[in-house]
Amino acid sequence: MTRLTARFWVDAYLARLRFQDIPAFITSHGDDTAGAVLVKLNSLDGKARAFHRTYDLMSGARKWDELAAGAEAEVDASIRRQRDFDPDLWVIEVEDRQGRHLLDEPGLE
Repeated sequence: MTRLTARFWVDAYLARLRFQDIPAFITSHGDDTAGAVLVKLNSLDGKARAFHRTYDLMSGARKWDELAAGAEAEVDASIRRQRDFDPDLWVIEVEDRQGRHLLDEPGLE
């Protein structure tokens, strides 16, 4: 299976969010070609969740797993640690009171 560049995936994801009127912003621009992507869901109530893409070696499937959840400051600290470890990391912040992030929709794995 052909792998999309990180920049292409991020642009497509942001377009899909805009289509659903869900605000989202790039808070950290990673490597355009091979950077990993992390998505922070800010529910605008002081809480947040962070998701990262994982790869199942047995099935070959990609999926989004929760990396951190809780108070927004704690989630931000977790994201900061990830950025310190991987400077090529993209971070997308999605702001939605309903908790929509669309990562569970087809085509975003």
